[in-house]
Amino acid sequence: MLAYLIRRLFAVVVMLMIVTLATFTIFFMIPKLTGTDPALLFVGKQADPAAIEGIREKLGLSDPIFVQFAKFVEGLVAGRDYANGTDVTHCPAPCFGYSFRTEQEIWPILVERLPVTLSLAAGACLLWVIGGVATGVVSALKRGSLWDRSAMTVALAGVSLPIYFTGLVSLAIFSYALEWISVDYEPFTDNPAAWFESLILPWITLAFLYAAMYARLTRATMLEILGEDYIRTARAKGLREPVVIGKHAMRSTMTPILTILGLDLGALVGGAILTETTFSLPGLGQAAVRAISERDLPLIIGVTLIAAFAIVIANLIVDLLYAVIDPRVRLS
Repeated sequence: MLAYLIRRLFAVVVMLMIVTLATFTIFFMIPKLTGTDPALLFVGKQADPAAIEGIREKLGLSDPIFVQFAKFVEGLVAGRDYANGTDVTHCPAPCFGYSFRTEQEIWPILVERLPVTLSLAAGACLLWVIGGVATGVVSALKRGSLWDRSAMTVALAGVSLPIYFTGLVSLAIFSYALEWISVDYEPFTDNPAAWFESLILPWITLAFLYAAMYARLTRATMLEILGEDYIRTARAKGLREPVVIGKHAMRSTMTPILTILGLDLGALVGGAILTETTFSLPGLGQAAVRAISERDLPLIIGVTLIAAFAIVIANLIVDLLYAVIDPRVRLS
């Protein structure tokens, strides 16, 4: 198990470096190749030549590209100094730079918004995993029944309907018309009850989409596994049905579910853009939308790296869970 863990950790480090290089390439190298001066993205097109040259010197945009990448990585792990003559600004690690709209450090902005996104992703994930997997298992066991057809119809609707539609409908009914639920977000530390109430509709709306996909995947996987020889053998030995399903069938069913769970949860940590925008949640997704509309490049870079790192770490956790569910994975 230790050797498997070391291999996976090494692979994660390599992947993080690749992600960092890809992000740097997209935001710094490609603009140069297309004839766009990266300094203009920081200071705006209306800036005078002196200001543009100053920001180019301060950010080191005139340095060779490999030197720029080395400073970029150094800023993430050890902090970075931005120097323009005697004007030196220190950005502590992890340094994603400064917003050229607010002139604030990017990392504190991300830290302030990250708990909102984590709360949304964790709560919705709990709902969709429990609801989706349970629905899929029951549908597989009662294949062709009224429950199966009804559940799959609802699942198809959940996959087909976009979040901004179901979100707005739930807002119109439960918040505006019936006034049962308030969606004005408050931090957990200020008012736990109000925090929970404000996330009920976002949780349900987001979970409805993913639960539908997980129900269909679970049903299809379970039906395939129930036809395997080892399941028939377990039943022939006289094992009770709950043991056959819970101990044998579910163990194999969880493998593809864990795969997409790692990708989905990791992506949501980078911001559930549609959900946060629909319900006006001050998370990373909303920050990304505003940064794109305002062309706030450092903030976009920060959200992009957070999302990419979250997906890589989530997949590491999934790989470790694979080794627990199926010991043969450790030898592959």
